[in-house]
Amino acid sequence: MEYVQTRVATLHDLSDPLPAAPTDRTAVVVPMTEREYETDAANRVLRVLEGLEPARVVVPLRAAPDRVGPVREWLSGYDLALDLLWCDGPRVASLLSEAGLDGGRGKGRDVWLGLGRATEEEFVVVHDADTTTYDESFVRRLLFPLTRGYDFSKGYYARVEDDSLYGRLFRLFYVPLVRALVDEHPEPYLAYLDAFRYALAGEFAATAEMARRIQTPRKWGLEVGTLGDAFDVAGFEGTAQVDLGRYEHDHRTVEGSAGLSDMSRSVGETLLRTVGEHGIEPDFATLPRRYRETANTLVDQYALDAAFNDFRFDRDHELSQVSQYAAAVAEPSGADDRLPAWEDAPLSADAVVAAAEADADEAADAGRTGVAAADATGFGE
Repeated sequence: MEYVQTRVATLHDLSDPLPAAPTDRTAVVVPMTEREYETDAANRVLRVLEGLEPARVVVPLRAAPDRVGPVREWLSGYDLALDLLWCDGPRVASLLSEAGLDGGRGKGRDVWLGLGRATEEEFVVVHDADTTTYDESFVRRLLFPLTRGYDFSKGYYARVEDDSLYGRLFRLFYVPLVRALVDEHPEPYLAYLDAFRYALAGEFAATAEMARRIQTPRKWGLEVGTLGDAFDVAGFEGTAQVDLGRYEHDHRTVEGSAGLSDMSRSVGETLLRTVGEHGIEPDFATLPRRYRETANTLVDQYALDAAFNDFRFDRDHELSQVSQYAAAVAEPSGADDRLPAWEDAPLSADAVVAAAEADADEAADAGRTGVAAADATGFGE
């Protein structure tokens, strides 16, 4: 337990606080994929939200058409003012295409679609649905700084489970990369990125005005991209980070299409793009080497910390991850595919909601027709 302040206001869990918060003026955005359907973690999140009674819950859903009906029926069982936005339907795709915003699926795109609806309320909270330790303090703590004049609030926590250190992408990629950059360029923007205790946490809260000014990366760079806009809009003075206490959720493998190595490329590209946009020009010829040197030093420090706590620690595996993540330390290439801030978007949130609802109705009807046909022929048995 400690109470050290960084360059942004840092709220600590010193007494298991459960502060009063304006949940009745808040929209909570909970992005889901079909894998969250009826899981224990997602059920826990939704039950807790029932007790909080937020003004609105927005669930952007990434799922195949045949899963939309079952997910919608499951969600309807909760006593919540809930908007389900199916992100993958043809009408939504057409809207995005007509606005020049087609360009691929991803968590960032889903959250962006949800923010359009959510910013009709005064405050917005965004968090995932796979948190097995979720409780009402998460939303209340994230909202608390907003009631005291702050524009943006970021969650943080220690990723420690099963006598092991997790948070690998943050520990082994983000932190050493930002530190290598700060050492070369002690600029305010990099100091801001370096101030967060868990910069890749997906949990944040913002005023609706702030949320409408976020340019959202489409995929895994969402959290870093949000920090870039938070620096421009809120700055040091308008930003807080909040201790969310014990936090556990699903772990990803390093390899694979949705693994940490793949995520590092999205995070690295977004981070380094925002660095350039803030007038900082890294030496990309030396940055990969300096990243690895910084990361290797951190691995030694993590090893000492793990030994101090009698935790398991695989140094070789940690160093191997550093080697894999180093490939993501490169000058950004290709077009910037971030989605525009909603205040500048060439389409309306109402149009997105209407299209998503019509798509979901059609998918659910098709699913029911398919079940009925299978039952009638006996092939549904």
